[in-house]
Amino acid sequence: MANGNDGSGRAPVAIVRPTTTVTSGVGVTQKLVTAATAFGDLMQGTFGPQGLDKMLYKTNGETAVTNDGAKIVAELLVKHPAAKAFVQLADAQEQACGDGVTGCLLFASELMREAGRLLERGLHPLVCIQGFQLALDVALQHLEHRTETMDADRKRLVSVARTSMTGTSADTGDDTLANLIVEALNTVASSDGVDHEDVRMAKRTQGNLHDTRLVDGLVLDAALSLDRLPRRLESGTVLTLTCPLDVEETVRETEIEVERADQWMAFIEANDALLKGKIEAVLATGATAIFSAETIEPSIVHALTDAGCFVLGGLERSGIEDLARASGATMCDHLDDADTSVLGRFSSLEIETGEGLDGRRERLCLRFGEQAGLVTLDVGGGDGAAVEETIRGLYDALRSTSLAMKSGAVVRGGGSFHMGASLMVKEAAEGQAGRERLAMEAFARALENIPSTLAQNAGVDRLDTLLSLRAAHRSGQQHAGIAADGTVAPIEGTWLPTDTLHHALEAATETACGLLRVDQVISARGD
Repeated sequence: MANGNDGSGRAPVAIVRPTTTVTSGVGVTQKLVTAATAFGDLMQGTFGPQGLDKMLYKTNGETAVTNDGAKIVAELLVKHPAAKAFVQLADAQEQACGDGVTGCLLFASELMREAGRLLERGLHPLVCIQGFQLALDVALQHLEHRTETMDADRKRLVSVARTSMTGTSADTGDDTLANLIVEALNTVASSDGVDHEDVRMAKRTQGNLHDTRLVDGLVLDAALSLDRLPRRLESGTVLTLTCPLDVEETVRETEIEVERADQWMAFIEANDALLKGKIEAVLATGATAIFSAETIEPSIVHALTDAGCFVLGGLERSGIEDLARASGATMCDHLDDADTSVLGRFSSLEIETGEGLDGRRERLCLRFGEQAGLVTLDVGGGDGAAVEETIRGLYDALRSTSLAMKSGAVVRGGGSFHMGASLMVKEAAEGQAGRERLAMEAFARALENIPSTLAQNAGVDRLDTLLSLRAAHRSGQQHAGIAADGTVAPIEGTWLPTDTLHHALEAATETACGLLRVDQVISARGD
């Protein structure tokens, strides 16, 4: 970039490197639209119940097979600035809702494609943005109109979970896992609401996906220090410590001269008395299971085991926090504060032994009954990438279902809402006298990309199916959508949280409008 010769004979002043390229006008739009549509085309084949997977081959030699939009976007090494905006869009949708990433990206990509056509025909970017925002308001009003409320409707909650898992590795073809997710969320639900973070995931490393179970408590990998620890306990109390059960070490180094044997014996007896006092303090609480985030002296482990207690030390801080929350115990950071008031309760404790990749594997299974503060989905299968992908699908379904439980608002999927919103936007555009009408019609066409992509991935003719769906909605069949086999049919078992669609529409429109405001691209790399 430089200023021209002003006639005084002075040379132009360069303010950037000679290798820098500056793109302006229509060329900017072409660059941004090309990147956006390429992103959409990449994600298109994974969308819907008949979407296929992507195999990602990483630079370190690892491979990943997935059709999860958030996973694909996270693994891509994106360089183009417009594509980076789509990466941020996917991350925002994932963080806010945990689901709906692919649909959000497809809609944003189609918005950019439609905007590119309008700008090439001479429409001003700000007029296009204004039209998009007018159309967004109409679409959100239609979303509110189509939203249905559910009051403790378990069947519809199962449908929400099933919809989120459809087409992923977690799809078993039935409602087994969806029922487990709903049961898990109902268990941890309280008067304050429900939090998906209260549901933990664990890998069982045996059996298959159908062996997945719900544990009303926690499953922890345990390295047992003593073989004669109780292997099973029924209904007891839990003490959770964040302090060590050991003799405290001095802060300063000291040397003590021992001149007689009785002095040495006095030291040993004093040490034994300290340990005995700790043992008696623990037993006085009446706890039958003792857990500590710090070390436990072996003699204390033996003494407590002889008293019939289960003892496990060296747990991570997060593990102790989970145990306290699940059992209702209070974490104790000093043994002097330990009494019956800080104890929690468990309904059963069991050590499960199995075979892992590194040989024998022992796991601690703690159940806390219907009042458990935390629950665990113990996912069956191996210990490889396949199970990781299954857990990803279960987690997305968990997020989606908890969102539906919080808001109590759901809407039919299968492209049913998108087609209805498209027709409403077109109708609103008819009353718009200015050029914004063109952008509103483009917005409506972008909405129709969702049902048409569902039809394409199902293997049916994209245009014929879209026309058939449009005709069905115009004839008053508002519940019509694209079924799993690609036919136009009433949508009964496919439900999405309203908040997921609301956020996807707003975020996609905001991203597209942000890119359309760009009128010049300055590249220091020269490309």
